[in-house]
Formats: sequence, structure tokens, C-alpha cells
Amino acid sequence: MEYFFSLFAKLSEGMLTTILIFVLTLVFSLPLGLLVSFGRMAKNPVIRWIFTIYISIMRGTPLILQLLVVFFGPYYIFGISLSSDYRMPAVIIGFSLNYAAYFAEIYRSGIESIPIGQHEASSVLGLSKTQTFMRIILPQVIKRILPPVTNEMITLVKDTSLAFALTVTEMFTLAKQNAAADTSMMPLLVAAIFYYVFNFLVAFGMERVEKKLNYYH
Repeated sequence: MEYFFSLFAKLSEGMLTTILIFVLTLVFSLPLGLLVSFGRMAKNPVIRWIFTIYISIMRGTPLILQLLVVFFGPYYIFGISLSSDYRMPAVIIGFSLNYAAYFAEIYRSGIESIPIGQHEASSVLGLSKTQTFMRIILPQVIKRILPPVTNEMITLVKDTSLAFALTVTEMFTLAKQNAAADTSMMPLLVAAIFYYVFNFLVAFGMERVEKKLNYYH
């Protein structure tokens, strides 16, 4: 038991890094995804095509490859040398750009599922397009997209382990290092428990939010 608590203390820094990556990715990717969804649904075909290509690339290429491009791209493309301090920001940028594409499609499907009659009724009542979206459409969209958003959040928890590609010492990286040093599976078991508990809390929290929004039918 003493070894377990000692190991937990060693991995605590990695746990905090994993949580930080998770939180910051959501902070940036959720609103960015909404903006991308607007571009994806734009009436202008050029704007719509640009955002469609963006979503296609982000969803069609490995996240680990995107992280490498974000980190090494400034040097190989523009000749800009960046310090090792850029590793964590590069991880957040890469994750946010990737997940924004997934959230954009979730937003789009939610918005397009709202009957057009609600837009017309709001217009008759004198509401502007912005008021209609914020007061009438968005609350219903949020209720409808919570299940797929929860799935993406659970995937994000597990994807944080990909930060190892830029040598960011998150949870999984530290677990592997300690497992090799101790020649024991225990660090990996602790990591597995952490990811499971983290995902359980995310799913539980989102389920509570969904129940509170049950008054939207």
C-alpha cells in the first residue's frame, strides 16, 4: 500500500498535466467549433468550401500527425525557431484545432435538426436572427448535442496521452517511465484507474447536465 501511495505521488504531476490539457482543449475547441460550424453552413460557397476542407483534414488525418505539424511547422515552413517552452502550447493548439472540427459537425447536425418553422415563427414575433439563435435555437441544440459531445469528451480524456509525441510529460508518459524503471505493471494499472475515474466523472457530470435540460423537448 505504501508503494501505491508513493507511486500515486510520482504520477500526480502527470495527472495535473492531463487534466490541464483536457480543460484547455475544451475551453478553446467548444467555441471555435461553433464558429467553424457557422462557416460550414455559410451561404457563400467559397467560405463553406474552406471550412469543409478544414473539417475534412482535421478528421481525416491522425491527431498525432497534426501535433507534429503544429510544433515543427513554424520552423520547417516559415523558418521560425521556437523554444521547448512551445511544446505545451503546441499540444493545446493541436488538440483544439482537431476537436473543433468534430464539435463543428456536432453543432451543425444539432442546428440543422431544428425545424425551419421555429425560425419563421421567431421572425413573425419580431426577433432578430441573433435573438432567435440565442434564445430559441441554441438551448434546444445544446440539449440535443450533449450525448455526442460527451462521447468526444471521453475520447479526449484518452487522447491526452498523445501529448507524449511532443515530449509533454502527461499521465501516460510518466506511467510508462515508472513502469520501465520499476519493472512493474503497477504504474500502468494506476494510470488505467485514473483514466477510468476521470471518464466516469466526465460522463456522470454530463448526465447530470442533460437531466437538468430535460425541460427542452
